[in-house]
Amino acid sequence: MTPRCLGLGLILCVVFGLAQGAPSLEARQSEAREQRSALRTQIGELQSRIEDTESSRHDASVKLRASEQAISDISRRLDELSRQRKALQTSLSELEGAIKDHSQQMRRQQDALAQQLRAQYASGLSPWTALLSGEDPQSIGRELAYLSYISRARTEALQALRVTIDKLSALQERVSAQRTELEGVQAEVLAQKKDLEIQQDKRRKVLDTIKVQLQAQRGQAQQLETREQRLGNLIDGLAVEIARAQARARAEAERRAKAEAKARAAAKAREDQEVAAARAAAAQVAAARSAEEDQMSGASPSSARVADEEPAGGFKGLKKGLPHPVAGEMLGRFGAERPDGSGLWRGIVLRAAPGAPVHAVAPGRVVYASWLSGFGNILIIDHGEKYLSVYAYNQSLLRQVGDIVARGDEVARVGATGGQVEPGLYFEIRHAGAPVNPQLWLKP
Repeated sequence: MTPRCLGLGLILCVVFGLAQGAPSLEARQSEAREQRSALRTQIGELQSRIEDTESSRHDASVKLRASEQAISDISRRLDELSRQRKALQTSLSELEGAIKDHSQQMRRQQDALAQQLRAQYASGLSPWTALLSGEDPQSIGRELAYLSYISRARTEALQALRVTIDKLSALQERVSAQRTELEGVQAEVLAQKKDLEIQQDKRRKVLDTIKVQLQAQRGQAQQLETREQRLGNLIDGLAVEIARAQARARAEAERRAKAEAKARAAAKAREDQEVAAARAAAAQVAAARSAEEDQMSGASPSSARVADEEPAGGFKGLKKGLPHPVAGEMLGRFGAERPDGSGLWRGIVLRAAPGAPVHAVAPGRVVYASWLSGFGNILIIDHGEKYLSVYAYNQSLLRQVGDIVARGDEVARVGATGGQVEPGLYFEIRHAGAPVNPQLWLKP
């Protein structure tokens, strides 16, 4: 083996060893799914503890819980199906375009092959006629050489035609499979819509039976204070669970760093054991190792980041000038007296049409997405640095615990759940568990 080949082999050995030490994209996605699952389990236990209290059981709005949660779940599924249907329709359109292109290509290839055959037939050329023509050997040789070119061209044309036909067949199979999938999606959409109508009817009936009780509770300062305390307990519990999740993430990062360091050490040991002939490639090996280590240490996090993964160093909290979560008239202002005289607002209420999209005000991770007495379908996003944003009264929640969201992502739809009188969004910002004035953080 030449020194150059040996050096190249050493480079591949080192790079391969380092690559094995780095977690694959699939491994990181699997890890992210496991973290989401663990977080959902923890938050579910926290939710059960908060809702399983005497005050929660005596809250009239609890009777709305089952139907309002079902409406939220069905709406989220319909939203997922809508995206899936759109993706399938786009894919089908692309496949049908590809089928059209391949069909045209097949016709051109068939025409070219037919022209070859007609030309050969018209000229009367064949190996037998050339051999039996009685002409001089050189002329016969030229004709046979020409015929061999024609034969090769025909063979190539047939092979190209066969490849095109195979591709066309595969495309048609994919179209058939995707049309079947699309039909299944459309059937599920119809079924989900029927279920949604059933749940909406159930909610209307329950609301009619508890309307008087809800009206009485709205004016009770004690009831309001109980609900605020319930939300405060939830926020405190989330802070504990977030800290636990971060501790697990740090431990996993340390474990991964040790594994990568061990892999690099093993690769270095193998390098040192290589024969002296590889010294000529030492500079290239060092460059390859350095580039790989830079990538693994996070020198270019944007290229290594996968879906559902926090940015390097975690989320950076909130900065003033945030977009409004929903466009609407401000009814309740932070620190102002509630209209029923039952206390002060700790957030703001934005009046909006039912079903209007609710957007995340900043990047973060969803840490709560469920139903809470007095707040209905509520979603909470952790933005890092102990900042949380709270979105309540929603008709439906479009994200689940553990999901990563970007600024402006649609996370919910406006509603009037939890016993509210009219549709709107209740919005809070909390820092270290304490409510802060959202109006100071949102754009004017």
